[in-house]
Amino acid sequence: MAKKSRLLLAHKLFSAMLSLLLHGRRPPPHYSSTSRSTTTDPAVHRGAVPPSTLDAAAALVVDVDTALLRSGGDLFPYFMLVALEAGGFLRGLLLLLLCPLIRLLMPRGAAVRAMAAVSFCGLRAGGRFRAGRAVLPKWLMEDVAAEAFEAVRAAGSRAVCVTAMPRVMVDGFLREYLGVEVVVAREMKVLWGFYTGLMEELPEGGEMVMKAALAAPPAAEEESGDKAVVGFSGSMEFLSHPLARCCKEIFVVSADEKSRWRPLARDKYPKPMVFHDGRLAFRPTAADTAAMFAWLPLGVALGAARLAVALTVPYRYSTPILAATGMSWRLKGSRPALPGAGRGQLFVCNHRTLIDPVYVSVALDRQVRAVSYSLSRLSELISPIGRTVRLTRDRDSDGAVMARLLDRGNLVVVCPEGTTCREPYLLRFSPLFAELSDDVVPVGIAVETSMFYATTAGGLKCFDPLYYMVNPRMCYTVQFLDKVDTSAVRSRAAPSTEMANLVQRKMGDALGYGCTMLTRKDKYLMLAGNDGIVRSTGDKSAPSVAAGAEPGRKNN
Repeated sequence: MAKKSRLLLAHKLFSAMLSLLLHGRRPPPHYSSTSRSTTTDPAVHRGAVPPSTLDAAAALVVDVDTALLRSGGDLFPYFMLVALEAGGFLRGLLLLLLCPLIRLLMPRGAAVRAMAAVSFCGLRAGGRFRAGRAVLPKWLMEDVAAEAFEAVRAAGSRAVCVTAMPRVMVDGFLREYLGVEVVVAREMKVLWGFYTGLMEELPEGGEMVMKAALAAPPAAEEESGDKAVVGFSGSMEFLSHPLARCCKEIFVVSADEKSRWRPLARDKYPKPMVFHDGRLAFRPTAADTAAMFAWLPLGVALGAARLAVALTVPYRYSTPILAATGMSWRLKGSRPALPGAGRGQLFVCNHRTLIDPVYVSVALDRQVRAVSYSLSRLSELISPIGRTVRLTRDRDSDGAVMARLLDRGNLVVVCPEGTTCREPYLLRFSPLFAELSDDVVPVGIAVETSMFYATTAGGLKCFDPLYYMVNPRMCYTVQFLDKVDTSAVRSRAAPSTEMANLVQRKMGDALGYGCTMLTRKDKYLMLAGNDGIVRSTGDKSAPSVAAGAEPGRKNN
């Protein structure tokens, strides 16, 4: 009998350990009897937080991973973004190969630590870590559930966001884009200016963590009185978090209910998502990342073949050949009437990638001259429209160069935004173009890619055209708008800034894009920590998005 009891006990212990490894189950949290807030277990309810409960709460503790984000706690894509964008393809491949082991054999807490170790170990820490502020916010914002965001917005300054991800990954997004003031997350350990891959632990005392998080002055504590702290999560695992011990009630949303939640609409974003960086144009789930690595060898070979066709075959024949490989373009509307021999024409287009002028040339079926502030030697060598005319950012010099090109009868393409923008917004137009010709032809450009972006703020720009060629499928849309008479600027009857605003609005209306006052300098200060040329010592705050460009603005 004793031997049978021992066998039964051993079997139960083995089953418990196996369940812990496979499913990541945790023992129930231990509540300290010495704390005033933890003498009783919190009441657990199913569903979202009712508005009446939220209004009466002293604070709302939101589990970002399982409640705020629609992905339901699957953090692999965000660590993969760090691994690929900050570490490179080899680091991303290592994380992908370890994914089955991490998901099947590790509880959730250990899985997060393992993914953090692979993604961060050896990366440079501090201000040079761009992924948290330049890459991740776009993907996190697109994963936010509208229903959960409404609860966070209603809580306002009383919202406390907790996450298993390292603070460096989410702090900028939660504070800058969602307006959250209190974020509870673990820090990454740093040694000699580099991340070690290890994460610091949160204090065990839930009440101590809550006080440190809220940092409420005595007056605020008296005002809150005996109001309860309410928790909001999408998983019962939240009960093991230190802040769960401070909650009187915890509302847990089921997976079925979350599956019906809607993504937050772009027009509901607290802050417009105008700028972001990184090469990936898709959310790197495990399956999609595996598909990317499987595609890369074929993509490189196909990209080389596409480039060879684009450089050697005339436009009228290369277009159907390239379209058969997935590299297409379409003309929206009709081509403009070109001037007669000896007369030049200025085309003004928004800036999506470095090869915008190439597709304007393809759409016109005529060679054009492109002007640019900076372009790598590699990009010039593989350009099918010949050598780009370089500008110097000196207003008088650049104006004289473009005027000479027009006087010689060239078709000149200029991008007055001065830098690329991926999102559906137009940056501020430099008004110099309005002073060069009696009329201009606005050109609306839209780009669709499936795997990689062909622009970068912090990476190597010489690879931009190559990343575009490697995409499985991509499409350029070119739309020529009606000519705009700019002769009033040349006769000094109207300011050039007013004409630049007019062209920007016409282009924005045609494309369905928002017009902003943001500039190249604003983009690079946010994404790369510089102004695109040299380190700036001025004001680094970015202007807010407006309905149109500011009249009378100073030319950059």
